[in-house]
Amino acid sequence: MSMQSTPRANRLHIGLFGSRNAGKSSLINALTGQEISLVSPVAGTTTDPVYKSFELIGVGPVVFVDTAGLDDGGYLGQLRVEKTRQALEKTDLALMVLTGAPTPEELDWLKAIQEKKVPLLVLLNKADLLEDPQTEAERLSQKLDLPVMAVSAATGQNIPELLRAIGQLVPEDFFDRTLLGDLVGPGDLVLLVMPQDTEAPKGRLILPQVQTTRELLDKKCTVVSTTTDCLETSLAALAHPPKLIITDANSFPQVWAQKPPESILTAFTILFAGYKGDIRTFLEGASAIEALTENSRVLIAEACSHTHNEEDIGRKKVPALLRKKAGEGLTIDHVQGNDFPQDLSSYDLVIHCGACMFNRRHVMGRIAQAQQQKVPITNYGIVLAAVSGILDQVAIPE
Repeated sequence: MSMQSTPRANRLHIGLFGSRNAGKSSLINALTGQEISLVSPVAGTTTDPVYKSFELIGVGPVVFVDTAGLDDGGYLGQLRVEKTRQALEKTDLALMVLTGAPTPEELDWLKAIQEKKVPLLVLLNKADLLEDPQTEAERLSQKLDLPVMAVSAATGQNIPELLRAIGQLVPEDFFDRTLLGDLVGPGDLVLLVMPQDTEAPKGRLILPQVQTTRELLDKKCTVVSTTTDCLETSLAALAHPPKLIITDANSFPQVWAQKPPESILTAFTILFAGYKGDIRTFLEGASAIEALTENSRVLIAEACSHTHNEEDIGRKKVPALLRKKAGEGLTIDHVQGNDFPQDLSSYDLVIHCGACMFNRRHVMGRIAQAQQQKVPITNYGIVLAAVSGILDQVAIPE
């Protein structure tokens, strides 16, 4: 997949945090060499977080997240700051932009970033207005016990050095993660079974199907695509059984019943469970399904917002299967997008979608939150394989 076509969810998210008029938007423009973020002397110009995709030379495909000022006040200001907190959940690398000694709000945010173990660069911006920016940066570094770089968005001072520093903080394997791991290799035949039901978007494939296809082609596999109702015909047309069959998780029973014994089977959502999250934690979480009763409570979290119908996997199919197993009285709550309860203690199980629209940092943050509160967490595909009785036989990427 070329950098130009990299989905936003797979890009390095670089979040800029700081008070109003600290120069966050100007820094984005200086880093990119383009006027891609609105700049104004009026405090509070940036309200909701603004996401800008860019190909950063020496780093790769990134998303700059331009956030509202941490010192925004009033009722609307507090709502904006809450949006900034949500943006931090997605941040892979944080730039804290200061213009002098940090305010209490800035100190609190520095602490929050460090607690989340987000790689951090502290910048003393507007260095062109300082008499001795290097000395000021060193003094601030001693106060914070953190490295501080003096920069100027206005003059470009130390912008090349900042780009190099960003590149050095990117984890070496960030852009090397794969969906399929070692499940297939060059020359393998892979069959994609993609139901085109009412949940499928008209005239296009969904992102997991597209991304999986692209990775298979990059691995030099032979890719054949079909739908569930044409599976038998497609298998008969092949010269030999496929090495791997990948399907939508809600088609597990039908595909499992027809797959050749020598073929291994997995689901798009299981592949994304490993790509975006922690597959082993999700597998462990699935064991909680057996303990569910009519008195249990389950949270189902969907990354994207969409309308629902009778074939919806998160709103209809998974709840129906769980209630059939645990009892009709089972309580099931749903959240979408960035909505996710801070307190999960009332739940016996959290079930997440494949999260193709989230970056990995966002999903791993939710996993960590569930683990800290000792609440099992799992994934759509793993749940459907478990209730179908085939979880121990589906292929799991390593």
